[in-house]
Amino acid sequence: MDTFLQQLINGLTTGSVYAIVALGYTMVYGVIQLINFAHGEVVMIGAMVAFSVIMALVGAGTGLPPALVVLLGVLAAVPVCMAIGYALERLAYRPLRHAPRLAPLITAIGMSIILQHLALLIWGRDPRAFPQILENASFAIGGAAISTVQIAIILLSLLMMAGLTWFVHRTKFGIAIRATAEDVRVAALMGIDANRVIAATFVIGAALGAVAGVMVGTYYGIAHYTMGFVLGLKAFSAAVLGGIGNLAGAMLGGIVLGLVEALGTGYISEISDLCQWPLVGELLTERCAAEGHVILFGSNYQDVFAFLVLILVLVFRPSGLLGERVAERA
Repeated sequence: MDTFLQQLINGLTTGSVYAIVALGYTMVYGVIQLINFAHGEVVMIGAMVAFSVIMALVGAGTGLPPALVVLLGVLAAVPVCMAIGYALERLAYRPLRHAPRLAPLITAIGMSIILQHLALLIWGRDPRAFPQILENASFAIGGAAISTVQIAIILLSLLMMAGLTWFVHRTKFGIAIRATAEDVRVAALMGIDANRVIAATFVIGAALGAVAGVMVGTYYGIAHYTMGFVLGLKAFSAAVLGGIGNLAGAMLGGIVLGLVEALGTGYISEISDLCQWPLVGELLTERCAAEGHVILFGSNYQDVFAFLVLILVLVFRPSGLLGERVAERA
């Protein structure tokens, strides 16, 4: 039971991040049926920009409270990512809006590679240790522990998901987004500026991605120019798992994916530790010592659980867990 509670907490934390990133994918796909594979790199740039700002403030000895320093990092990352999101839509995707569907897909992959190597040129190839300036106290829940950073990530994710849901379903601009998702031509005939709405979906998704990037950097303590690739794939899988194009589906898919990963790796690590295997343990002694014997086997195979569940869902329920038509929601 202790293992279950601990992995449940870990899964909710990771799943909350997946859900926030998945919202960026699902909003864009819901409006123009485009899979923006560059979204993971937008998340990565958000983490890198926040890292640079936080390091600059810490190095300058400003004496600001740690929470304010992190907040300033977020406030710097959000507009940068929003500008990148707008540039992607305006320069890379809008000219191809009426092209065959394969063209924007290839363009999205190309933009992902460009952003990744742009980050490589700016920040270098070495992983960056995210400054752990926040006090990360732990609280006991049964036999498990939850940290203040985990609590902050879960609560902030819930607030952002609730805020986005309210915005899309209760505001005038949200109605315009849903109308454009239903039919771009008809929405334009009703006086809706489709270009403005589509650009806004990219900008909103990029802003959410920037916050998610800071969450990942703060939680795992590291940022790297390739970090957006796997994170983007996981978030895209979460969007497909829940029903891509559906806001509630992206949220559900992210949480489910995080829980599956955490519970799968947690229970495998309970019954199998590679560090204790003959020969294999000897080869991995140095790594095991560095990692403190922390779920080495399970962590190496967490991606297997995530994508195995995705495959099963696609086989038995191709439309995703919520099973709605993708054009019905933004």
